[in-house]
Amino acid sequence: MKWFFILTVASACTGCAVVALADAVVTTGAVVVKTGVKAAGAVVGAVLPD
Repeated sequence: MKWFFILTVASACTGCAVVALADAVVTTGAVVVKTGVKAAGAVVGAVLPD
């Protein structure tokens, strides 16, 4: 019974870690895309006259 409880808790922690890692990857990807779009907008704004 003790081993079942330990395995259950370990599985739950592993699942949480996977969700946290996936969230971190998506957040990082969104920040990279957002930064790239801002940089491209700045370049276009600098090249094209008003």
